[in-house]
Amino acid sequence: MSQSSLAGKVAIVTASTDGIGLAAAQALGKRGAHVVVSSRRQANVDKAVALLQSESITVTGTTCNVGKEEDREKLVQLTLDQCGGIDILVSNAAVNPFFGNIMDSTEEVWDKILSVNVTSAFLMTKLVVPHMTKRGGGNVVFVSSVAGYQPMQALGPYSVSKTALLGLTRALAPELAQSNIRVNCVAPGIIKTKFSSALTGNEDIMDEFKKQLSIKRVGEPEEIGGVIAFLCSEDASYITGETITVTGGIGCRL
Repeated sequence: MSQSSLAGKVAIVTASTDGIGLAAAQALGKRGAHVVVSSRRQANVDKAVALLQSESITVTGTTCNVGKEEDREKLVQLTLDQCGGIDILVSNAAVNPFFGNIMDSTEEVWDKILSVNVTSAFLMTKLVVPHMTKRGGGNVVFVSSVAGYQPMQALGPYSVSKTALLGLTRALAPELAQSNIRVNCVAPGIIKTKFSSALTGNEDIMDEFKKQLSIKRVGEPEEIGGVIAFLCSEDASYITGETITVTGGIGCRL
């Protein structure tokens, strides 16, 4: 991909001030896109905007809790006001308030996880699609997880939410293809982020996990960001409804 392969494109990346979201914003921005970053805390937004600007990336930042309808609408309207349109949505926001035996999880835990990880991902898509259509098409990328294929011990509800994103990708792709909008998904393995620190910080868990890896190390956020940028580029123009697993070789599917 050339450094200008996304020139003139506008990309919203949710939960994008750290980890995979920030890496996706960097990868899209370095290829010429105007990126709109967000997270729940203003201080985190300011820090991410300063970093991206230091890398000569055109960026707009705002606070957004994707679980709130008014925040989703504000994010889209700000993007339209500041950038004039929307071409790309990277839906990265996710929560995991539960760690333990799935049978100990509560209705409140399920409601929270599914609301943010699945329902909000769909509702953000629903908001941006009319604006992508006006520009002749676009790209939606959902960030799922290897746990969507092989549920992780102690992460049952979270894993199920990530499986749902695989289905959402397949359900949306044929419908949105009629508007020249491609819908794809990335399923990362264990990536070195604050979000995964409960796993990566536990040597026993990681020793066991590395036995499943062909590449015997934890992944870096940039290794996911590059795949997301590829899916949003013309190099991927004949790919839709797909999930790319970026796992270091975990045998999670045929």
